[in-house]
Amino acid sequence: MTTYLLAGGGTAGHVNPLLAVADALRERDAEADVLVLGTREGLEARLVPERGYELLIVDKVPFPRRPDRAAAAFPSRFARAIAQVRRHIRERGVEIVVGFGGYASAPAYVAARREGVPYIVHEANARPGLANRLGARGAAGVGVAFEGTPLKGAQVVGMPLRREIVDLDRAALRDEAADHFSLDPEKPTLLVFGGSLGAQRLNEAFGEGHGAAWKDVLAAGWQLLHVTGERSDLADPGVPGYCVRRYVDRMDLAFAMADLIVSRAGAATVSEISALGIPAVYVPYAVGNGEQVLNASSAVRAGAARLILDVEFTGERVRSEVVPLLANEAARDAMRAASASVGTRAGTDNVVALIDGALARRRA
Repeated sequence: MTTYLLAGGGTAGHVNPLLAVADALRERDAEADVLVLGTREGLEARLVPERGYELLIVDKVPFPRRPDRAAAAFPSRFARAIAQVRRHIRERGVEIVVGFGGYASAPAYVAARREGVPYIVHEANARPGLANRLGARGAAGVGVAFEGTPLKGAQVVGMPLRREIVDLDRAALRDEAADHFSLDPEKPTLLVFGGSLGAQRLNEAFGEGHGAAWKDVLAAGWQLLHVTGERSDLADPGVPGYCVRRYVDRMDLAFAMADLIVSRAGAATVSEISALGIPAVYVPYAVGNGEQVLNASSAVRAGAARLILDVEFTGERVRSEVVPLLANEAARDAMRAASASVGTRAGTDNVVALIDGALARRRA
């Protein structure tokens, strides 16, 4: 029986690929001991136990960004976190550590190295986080979701995706999706969404009383499925062919309905859209360190997607750039074909292959 320790968390971007790999390891070997390392504060504290995995706790120790009291306390706190993970590794007989970034990963990498246990790094974003930049230097394998991610020894493996995306048959679900959203399965559909909290810029460009580009989408003979976000107060005009939803818990059905997508460019979003081969126009979130522009760049370079900067995204820009794309079937077909060069549904299997390779080398 192999004992795996998967480290990561804090956000869905770290937890979801971790859980996809955990599920794959457990599915192929019911006897495997799949453990997860995370913090008490992160999203993993809820999602990991809900999925049926044991969560081992490590202290959350942020890397200091400025010389202050927290920076002075960092060395001792980080050393304590490393000791916690080393104890978990010894007590549970962990044979390999797999890190997905976030607060739990940095001490996990150091602890694994000191315990003589191999570790694998997976980076979801095109611009890697500090924990993975440090961890990649001594890793037994480094997998990245996007071409050009600057990590030592990186190979492109794709993103470990949710099972409902990996197994999605869009054509087979089209009728069910149309019924779910009260849309016509025979008419082409534009899907607009900005993540669970929505995207104000997208809502203002398409929504009633703002840019009102929804009218131009319908006038072009298309339908619009607009996921506005739970906090949005965007008015629903109640027009046939324009479905406004605050939240969608069946994104597989939304993707099954989509012939073109306008969305933010989070790592998971770009990976899922590319894997499904859906043409897209990305509007990267303008805050942070610019990682969303980088996440979309490989799809844009390949011709699978287009990019419009957040500050430039208005109803007028939708009318001048997105609406003409609705009428250009040849352009969308070319984008769809180009997705094959950047998208993959095999990200989970590829990460598992990295794990198996590291274990085989260790046992040899």
